[in-house]
Amino acid sequence: MAAQHFHLFETAIGTCALIWEGERFIGAQLPERDEDAARRRLARRFPDAIEEMAPGGFIAEAVAAIRHLLDGDPSDPSNLPITIETVSDFNRRVYEVALAIPPGETLTYGEVAARIGDPGAARAVGVALGQNPWPIIVPCHRVLAAGGRTGGFSADGGVETKLRMLTIEKARTSPEPGLFDALPLAARPARR
Repeated sequence: MAAQHFHLFETAIGTCALIWEGERFIGAQLPERDEDAARRRLARRFPDAIEEMAPGGFIAEAVAAIRHLLDGDPSDPSNLPITIETVSDFNRRVYEVALAIPPGETLTYGEVAARIGDPGAARAVGVALGQNPWPIIVPCHRVLAAGGRTGGFSADGGVETKLRMLTIEKARTSPEPGLFDALPLAARPARR
């Protein structure tokens, strides 16, 4: 078994981490309020991982992609290499659907369940997303409960962090029109 490594890095909304083995990610960590909180969570999840202070290559590219995304740039880290074969078949199918949700878009748990061919499995989809080893890479924050409700979120800050990430991505979280959606873009000048 190859050694596990991790790298902590700052983003616009907190300290994130990436964890890898060889050339693929075995984990990612959502923004924490500070580095100490991030280190505590990492120690629970990956106690044998060795810290890398200034990694290059695909790690540096992944850090840049995640920073850009959390800065509001149209970056999509969903193409990063992950060890998806290590999860159950059901979870893999859920994560594959989540990976296809572009920044700024959302699906409901029920829509994900329908896309994997199991329309009654919305609750199980939520459980699978709660077990997501690669949040941000596998964008579980883009999956909502029915009617625009947020559903759960296991990051530091919980649902508030999920909403913050969706706001950064300018995601529409409800099929209902927003407060200003019905306003005309510009008033036409009066004709004389």
